[in-house]
Amino acid sequence: MSFLTALRRISSWMPVLQRSCTRSCQVGARATCRLLHTPDHAHAVNTCQRQRGATSLQTRAFGLSAFRPKSTDDLGSSNGFHEEGEDEDFLEDSEVEELFQQQIPAGIGEEQHRVFIVHPDVKWGSRKQHLTTAELMMAEAEGLVNTLENWTVVDKMILSTKTPEKKRIFGKGNFQTLTERIRQTAGITAVFVNVERLTPLSEEVWGVKVFDRYSVVLHIFRCNARTKEAKLQISLAEIPLLRSRLKNEMANLDQQGGGSRYIGGSGETLYEIQQRLLKEREIKIRLALERLRKKRHLLRSQRRHREFPVVSVLGYTNCGKTTLIKALTGDTGLQPRNQLFATLDVTVHAGQLPSHMTVLYVDTIGFLSQLPHQLIDSFAATLEDIKHSDLLIHVRDISHPETASQKVNVLNVLKNLQMPDRLMNSMIEVHNKTDLLTNYESAELAALPISALEGRGLEQLKEAVEEEILKATGKQILDLKVNLSSPQLSWLYKEATVQDVQVDADEGSAVVKVIISTAAHGRYKKLFGMNPQSLPR
Repeated sequence: MSFLTALRRISSWMPVLQRSCTRSCQVGARATCRLLHTPDHAHAVNTCQRQRGATSLQTRAFGLSAFRPKSTDDLGSSNGFHEEGEDEDFLEDSEVEELFQQQIPAGIGEEQHRVFIVHPDVKWGSRKQHLTTAELMMAEAEGLVNTLENWTVVDKMILSTKTPEKKRIFGKGNFQTLTERIRQTAGITAVFVNVERLTPLSEEVWGVKVFDRYSVVLHIFRCNARTKEAKLQISLAEIPLLRSRLKNEMANLDQQGGGSRYIGGSGETLYEIQQRLLKEREIKIRLALERLRKKRHLLRSQRRHREFPVVSVLGYTNCGKTTLIKALTGDTGLQPRNQLFATLDVTVHAGQLPSHMTVLYVDTIGFLSQLPHQLIDSFAATLEDIKHSDLLIHVRDISHPETASQKVNVLNVLKNLQMPDRLMNSMIEVHNKTDLLTNYESAELAALPISALEGRGLEQLKEAVEEEILKATGKQILDLKVNLSSPQLSWLYKEATVQDVQVDADEGSAVVKVIISTAAHGRYKKLFGMNPQSLPR
């Protein structure tokens, strides 16, 4: 990389610095900058002015992302339980959008990408995948690329490697083979190396952009982000990628003798300024997400106060979670999409169980193999809702050739999230998309076979959910015979959930179907006799 090329790439950060500082310092009546938190406001103004005056570099503004998912139907809820967890008092929409668009990692923009995919296949050792094959993992990588509307796969290649975690993934011979194949394939604009994270690679070797799973998934997330929370979480997840690329670019610039130059007499090098801006941006995003986390906690408290049991529906991406929730609730506002990561936001949808008990189904973000912890951690506020559920439903696409491997990945993510034992032990596993199989057979007897699309097996699933919910909440369904002249009925309306009342006017009594906690039932017996009449169900 030439000195001027490296300097131009680094200088692309300068418009961000200028916009952030200028916007912050225009608010003179405030004690601190909104986007650039400096202890000395006047010093920040002067520093910005000096930097703008001293900078004669050819700069480019960061373009807005033009990526769109292949279908842009928004997910919604028509039953009044859609929750986005937005905190309108902390960040305005324009501020969130500025953070979201402020520093977009390289490769995102208006350009289209013709992608060459290379999958490193570990042949032996602890890193070898035993529940899948290189061909199936390549197919998933193709699915990720095809999710992006402006990206197409033009060629692909599987190459053996000892480990995908070394600085140089491939040996000299395989690397030379790969390089020749890329150069011989016309029209390639990007290479996707199907590993979790890459150490910084020199794009000059192939002359095109180089992506890993982390960056490709971030691109998909950015396309599907709709709410404040999703955009903030994606912006937070992008910061490690920006730091890594900044460090690599500065290292290249240092080799040319220009990376340690001070900017405008500010006492900071360009690298230090940009690192500080990233840190301040990260702090602002984390503060916003913490406020959103507290609001989510409040929403959960409100749901519990209303005694609505919560069932989180989770699984590998594109396994049919949203389709299942739509089938269970009849919520016409839900528009499932046959697409990876179509759901990035937690949405809540009300449904009824066989006893007419109302339950809230939570639609969650799909899981994926080989995702860095930093990406999962960025969505901690969203995933936290799962921990506070009364029950989990693990949806599996039983028609997928990698269904066993996908199950292991989902369970590993839940383990890493430190999911409570009570939820892991009571989790219901459903085998979805049985309609795509000619002959369905499973050795997992506890799993429930269903087809969310065709509505098969849903009644059995609802019964299983009801049984586990009653156990989890310490409640029971009883038919109680009450005397209409006593306060029994009014007490039950106050302390339990009355489902049905069958009045016998001749006897002056009624049979009341209630959902009642063990503790409340004990109080009922104490108030109205040790053995009030209960009818067998």
